[in-house]
Parts: sequence; structure tokens; C-alpha cells
Amino acid sequence: MAENVTIARPYADAAFELAKGADALGPWSEALAKLAAIVADPAMQECIGDPNLTDDQLHGLVVGVAGEVLNQDQQNFVRLLVENERLKVLPEIRDLFVRRKNDHEGVKEALITSAFPIDDAILATMKSDLEARFKARLNVKVSLDPELIGGVRIAVGDDVIDTSVRGKLANMAAALKN
Repeated sequence: MAENVTIARPYADAAFELAKGADALGPWSEALAKLAAIVADPAMQECIGDPNLTDDQLHGLVVGVAGEVLNQDQQNFVRLLVENERLKVLPEIRDLFVRRKNDHEGVKEALITSAFPIDDAILATMKSDLEARFKARLNVKVSLDPELIGGVRIAVGDDVIDTSVRGKLANMAAALKN
């Protein structure tokens, strides 16, 4: 995995610089997300590994599956990945691109894990409070984990706020051991 990230980094950096120069970070992010989903498909993985397919055929296949979503620069980017046998690292390229995009835009990713579904109004209040605390705009994703028992666990970058019952019980158990 770390090797894939190392391989993907220069491609993600190049895509980011190209997208930034064209003022098209959003469309590039969407295109890379679509391409990453395409190459993650098991049928496409077989095609990528098929030595009987030429670079032109593989490029045409990926671009064809993507549809009209890709502009000329993005199609050329796919061609570059095909020619350098780097299609398989598209998910890592997407992740690195999104990270650079978010850093550029001052946005951080926040994952709120809850034991129960969170009401939209409460989620909006939580997002507002977290944005004030972290002094950044947040892309909030919510996941459910009944093992938390109650409360929430919030991760923003390396910072974690754990107010879950499971987290509190773990802290109590650790304190009792000392």
C-alpha cells in the first residue's frame, strides 16, 4: 500500500497542478473519483492485467466506460497512466489529489461515528461547532457503529474527540489498572 502511494504521488501532484492551473479542481476531483471506481471494478482489473489488450484498447475502454465525463486533459491523463502501467494506482491518486485539494481550499475531512442515526439539525449544529473549533471548513461524513453503545466519536485529521460510552468505559478501565 505504501508503495502504491509512493508511485501515485507524482501523478496526483501533476493532476493537481494541471487542475489548479485550469481552475478546475472540482471537475478533476469528480473525474478521478469516477476513474478510481472504474479501475476498482473486478472486470476492469482483469482487462488491466490482460497482456492481449494494447495501450490504445485499454485507454479506449477506460475512457469509454467513463463516458462524456472526461475532458481532453483528463483523457490524456488516462493515456499517460495506461502507457506507464499505473492505472491500478488510480484510487491512491484520487486520495492524494483530494488531500491536496482540501489543503489548498482550507477544508478538512471529519468523520463522525455515532451509535445511532444523527438528525440533520443536530448534524448541522455539530458541523458548525466543529468548524469553529478547528478553524476550517469541514467535509463531514457520518458512519454508524452500534458498538459505541452511545455518544459519538469525531475524527478530524489526527485529532479525535471520543465521547462514546465505549470510549469512556475504556478510559475508566485504563485508570483502574493504574
